[in-house]
Amino acid sequence: MKYVLLTLISAMLLSVSWPTYGVPFFIFFALVPLLMMEHGVSKFSNYNRKSWVVFGLSYLCFVIWNLVTTGWLYGSKNPDGSHSMMAVVFPVLVNSFLYSLVFQCYHWYKNAQGTYWGMAFLVAIWMSFEKFHLNWELTWPWLNLGNAFSEYPKLIQWYDTLGATGGSFWILLVNLLIFYTIRIWEAGRKRKDLIINVSATVLLIGLPMIISLIKFNSFNEKPIGEVSVLMLQPDLDPYGEKYSKDSITIQNELLALAENNTKGKIDYYIAPETAIPGRGSISETAFEKSELLNNVKGFLAKHPGSVFATGISSHKYFFDKNNLPKDAYQINDRAWVESYNSAVQIIPNQKVEVYHKGKLVPGVEIFPYMNVLKPLLGDAMINLGGTVASLGTDKERVAFSNPYNKGKIAPIICYESIYGEFVTDYVKKGANFLGIMTNDSWWGVTEGHKQLLSYARMRAIETRREIVRSANSGISAHINAKGEILEDTFYGDQTTLFAKVNLYEGETFYVRAGDFLSRLSIFSLGFLLFYFLIKRFQNKIKKENKK
Repeated sequence: MKYVLLTLISAMLLSVSWPTYGVPFFIFFALVPLLMMEHGVSKFSNYNRKSWVVFGLSYLCFVIWNLVTTGWLYGSKNPDGSHSMMAVVFPVLVNSFLYSLVFQCYHWYKNAQGTYWGMAFLVAIWMSFEKFHLNWELTWPWLNLGNAFSEYPKLIQWYDTLGATGGSFWILLVNLLIFYTIRIWEAGRKRKDLIINVSATVLLIGLPMIISLIKFNSFNEKPIGEVSVLMLQPDLDPYGEKYSKDSITIQNELLALAENNTKGKIDYYIAPETAIPGRGSISETAFEKSELLNNVKGFLAKHPGSVFATGISSHKYFFDKNNLPKDAYQINDRAWVESYNSAVQIIPNQKVEVYHKGKLVPGVEIFPYMNVLKPLLGDAMINLGGTVASLGTDKERVAFSNPYNKGKIAPIICYESIYGEFVTDYVKKGANFLGIMTNDSWWGVTEGHKQLLSYARMRAIETRREIVRSANSGISAHINAKGEILEDTFYGDQTTLFAKVNLYEGETFYVRAGDFLSRLSIFSLGFLLFYFLIKRFQNKIKKENKK
């Protein structure tokens, strides 16, 4: 019962630490009860299968954490209008299993190599797992530990150096130092050691925060210019209106929203993810002939000097079966098509620029590891207006340049805003402000859209770029380069948001180096595993020599 209680305490602390409702300071000792559970089961219990007990209890902890923090996924719906159990059950159970597997590896390594080596191993394998979770096809980095402080930008200004992955490293070190302090006290009851360790813990927690506050209050980057942006929030029901209304009607309402709220010069009109065309998609080979896109150009002709950036659904046709992109699917005997979740920049008398979303939502926009999973799951993947196939992607990020001013927008599409190092690639391409086009309406009035907005604040700090965020139903927002939300809208309103956006150039250390702590952890993990194998080999040789 004692070990179950410790497990539940960790689950509770992890859950109440999470944005946007939580208090992140609990995250500094949220893993400590779980570490104490593992140590107690390993060293002091009489269980026959201790590893199974550790795995089972850690899985319980992580299931509760995942369910409390991401249970809002249940708000997504199937095509028949019912809530999608698959949308919440699959991510919660699989993600919890992966975290438990990481913790189980720590348990095995600690028992083989001792507590100190085990703690180093936990940092290395947890950081490596978070990096892996940012990059594979079942990617779901929503609960990476560094995200916990997204609502407290004043305390994480140093993310411009180490990024959110640096936050994960920080949190892991503090948890392990607290666990180590408890273990040392239990073993020796020495006040001097306690004072030293508690002081080290306070310093490890407080020093990054002090540095952050100094950076926040002394921020004096000089912008190279300023642009006026009007973010459009059409509040289009993604389950009903989007696929029942005529595309021209949807577009006319969007342009009317822009027209009725234009006051003075607007440099950028920004519309949400897949705001055009509604049902269906637009052929990229016929962009210049598209009635919908030409209607936007007609709107811009009445507003000289303005550009229009929006999310669209698009596709390309292919007719050579020997030269097909990997995500193209056959539609008849002679033709294949690849579909995209895209962002476009529209300017009168110029070709439409397009970017294809690079980070796809598993189960919605990409069928992960289709060759393996499709025979097992069939067509059971959820459909949130997406696909049970896979969308095509661009391998490189782009920045859309404005011919009328110095503006260079990063066309970030929804889910991409979770990925720190990924977003830095837009800045490397010259983006001097970030434009997030998103549709957060799939989950209703839940924590989902609030958390996604909150995570965007870390991208502003990491890149030192201001953010304009156009969301279909909210929350649209203007975020400054320090991660502060300067202005935002209410969820569910049909409205617009005007912002004067500063343009910044230059690259932060994080933009240049990316998740280097994660890469260092991967190398450390390899070293620790190699060291373990060498020690086992040496011990085996010693035993054979004694014989």
